[in-house]
Amino acid sequence: MTRLAAPLLIVSGVLVALSLHTVVNCGDADEPDVCSAVISFSPFRGSLIAFAYEGRGRVAMRHGNYRVAVVDFDAAIRLNPNRAFLFRERGFAYKEHGELDRAIADYDQAIALDPARVAPYYERGLALAAKGDLDRALLSYNTAIRLAPQDADVRVNRGLALLSQGRPEDARADFQAALALPPGRDEWAHQVARDRLNAPIERATQVSAPRR
Repeated sequence: MTRLAAPLLIVSGVLVALSLHTVVNCGDADEPDVCSAVISFSPFRGSLIAFAYEGRGRVAMRHGNYRVAVVDFDAAIRLNPNRAFLFRERGFAYKEHGELDRAIADYDQAIALDPARVAPYYERGLALAAKGDLDRALLSYNTAIRLAPQDADVRVNRGLALLSQGRPEDARADFQAALALPPGRDEWAHQVARDRLNAPIERATQVSAPRR
């Protein structure tokens, strides 16, 4: 190896590492053009470039552009069809766009690929409840609670679904349980639980959006 070869190899390795980091993390910049540049010019292809489509989709979702996000998640899934997170994210985009059946199908696929993750069960429950399919929504919430018993948000949303089913005492038990758990990032679950416990018990008219 010549005297210049080792430094050149080190520099090449650093450039490759930086390029790979950009591919995988471009969505963190909150600027879709960064991911677009990666997709157009990165030497990495195949399943690796799926991360750039995923990143651009996440940026679109943060800006409320759910149809745009779906297109990018479609591309990412074609390149990396075994990544459960992609189906979960596309499911959320479908749900926010009002396409509940497609959202539920994506959550089903995310669960099939990674059945130990709580989020797809919870978000599938929300989508099913929004459709009025409360029996299946409760089954999803039950599994989410089994996997994450300390999640107050899931407890509260199950309580709201139980109210919609006309089961006020079961709902009250969930609201009380939620208040005994950590409040989460913004205390949403505790506030809803307190409001429901202090108000006359009645059938809920809607459920909350996912707490992400």
